[in-house]
Amino acid sequence: MKTMQAPEIDVPLQVFETVAAARDFVQTRRFGTVSSPDSKPHRVGVVLTMGALHEGHESLIRQSAKECGSTVVSIFLNPTQFAAGEDLSKYPRTLDADLKRCAVSGADAVFVPTPEVIYPAGFSTQVIPPEIAKTLEGQARPEHFGGVCLVVSKLMNILPGDRAYFGKKDYQQWRVIQAMTRDLNLDVDVVACPIIRDPDGLALSSRNVYLSAKDRGRALSIHRALRTAAAEHAGGQRDVGVLETILREELKPVDEIQYAVVRDAETLAEVQTVQRAAVMLIAARVGNTRLIDNQELNEPD
Repeated sequence: MKTMQAPEIDVPLQVFETVAAARDFVQTRRFGTVSSPDSKPHRVGVVLTMGALHEGHESLIRQSAKECGSTVVSIFLNPTQFAAGEDLSKYPRTLDADLKRCAVSGADAVFVPTPEVIYPAGFSTQVIPPEIAKTLEGQARPEHFGGVCLVVSKLMNILPGDRAYFGKKDYQQWRVIQAMTRDLNLDVDVVACPIIRDPDGLALSSRNVYLSAKDRGRALSIHRALRTAAAEHAGGQRDVGVLETILREELKPVDEIQYAVVRDAETLAEVQTVQRAAVMLIAARVGNTRLIDNQELNEPD
């Protein structure tokens, strides 16, 4: 275990590198200890990240700190969710800054394992993602959700908290993890938190640092497309074909539209008309940067 003193706060942030130390911290906070009968068990929140933290991650940590007695953040750049040719090698690595963000946002501890800790020699187990993983991102990145489900299931076992917090910016990922925890009877509540955006509307993402000033301007068409289609929906438009046409028209400034669709909000199944809660989802490439975003369309029961 390592302990660092974040300059902005008065309490130390504990940093763990081993499975045993991280698990012991969570279990002690969650259940108390026999040796310290005065230690009161309390709810533990977990925030799983790949590092390069930004305000979106901070919002998850703050939400956990608000609702839980202790909050643990994991920082692990997971290689199994990147396919060959994706941006693993150039993904931002900013551990010192990440630890400071964790501290000021209210985290009590951070788990920073190496790949060898998570995937030791001889590791061969795989996790088959649930059905909801087969569409959209599952088609664009076939290996992605297998890696996500594998590492999330491992981290939830290493850090057996009461609640795990995920951002809705990765909407399908949230739904996949929600289904996986249900199917595997994992003892954790999956909590979804709102998308955090820059003032210009761009959804916060660790990959935004790749955007040039010109590309960032073109990337704003993603949020504009969602707003424009949402306004049509608010005005009474329920035809999915019309809404998807609006999305594609507004996305003309991007270099590639991988998908721009309206789906059932819970199952991500295709729909013809919006009759209950739906979600608009976009994946687009601007320059060399792949961006995703979404906006929910909530219908009354």
